[in-house]
Amino acid sequence: MRRYLLITPCRDEGKFARKTLDSVVAQTVRPARWVIVDDGSSDDTPAILAEYAAKYDWITVVRREDRGKRSVGPGVIDAFYAGLEKVKLDEYDYLCKLDLDLILPPGYFEGLMRKMEDNPRLGTCSGKTYYIDEQGREISEGISDEMSIGASKFYRRTCFKQIGGFVRQVMWDGIDCHRCRLLGWQACSFGDRDLMFVHLRPMGSSQQSMWVGRKRWGYGQYFMGTSLTYITVSAAYRMMQPPLIVGGIGIWWGFVQSAMQGKPRYGDAEFRRFVRKCQWAFLLKGKAKAVKDLEQRQASRWNPDAAGLSGQLGTVIAG
Repeated sequence: MRRYLLITPCRDEGKFARKTLDSVVAQTVRPARWVIVDDGSSDDTPAILAEYAAKYDWITVVRREDRGKRSVGPGVIDAFYAGLEKVKLDEYDYLCKLDLDLILPPGYFEGLMRKMEDNPRLGTCSGKTYYIDEQGREISEGISDEMSIGASKFYRRTCFKQIGGFVRQVMWDGIDCHRCRLLGWQACSFGDRDLMFVHLRPMGSSQQSMWVGRKRWGYGQYFMGTSLTYITVSAAYRMMQPPLIVGGIGIWWGFVQSAMQGKPRYGDAEFRRFVRKCQWAFLLKGKAKAVKDLEQRQASRWNPDAAGLSGQLGTVIAG
């Protein structure tokens, strides 16, 4: 019951790839299979992947044509599903969407599976991330306890199928956690030191600039259904984290600009109401108390044997 599948979308990760590859090879429990989808790399990523695939028979590389640019959000999830199509998901107990710019501790996946085994309602989880700044300091990326990070989305297979997988849009990695809670599952990240890992490219950044990355984050919140009140409070909080001030402003402006332009939102009205109710509870009670109350309230909806949306994995609902 510890067969886990890794699927890694990547593009031009030659600078970081070996560090991630080596940290997975060094795991105390290795993946049953690792499908790495090269999404049109133009650097030395293909050569590095070919080297490791030749050495380890549990690594498979899928090559996609170059679309001409990096596409964060929809492009990443499209590449993820290109990898998922190459396997039979039901042959695995767990599934993880894993980035190729991380350094994982050796007991990372074994530790996550133990957490899952200890808590049957735990549908998705991750460790917490940090990056190393120019002075060599470890800087936490501030991952909320009630979310699993998109760079390492570790899922119980049954939960992943019930929620319908990932939507092909920015904020896919927030929508999935809320859908888990809506159906009575639990989602979280753990701060255990042996589950913390290095993010070699800071979260919320972009190949263009941190400003572009944070604006994209704001649009993702708008798409998910977040209210203006909540994003304003959230952006103010993010102003106190690196990059100071500008990061929070970028998130807020990305949200407001999307609203002004009338961009589409996630089309499931029940889901959007659920998200806003959760966020108001976060503001009024604090996240820890609000999540605890929510998990108790949603427990009656938890049905691990339900068929869910397995036939609609990756479908975007937009309106």
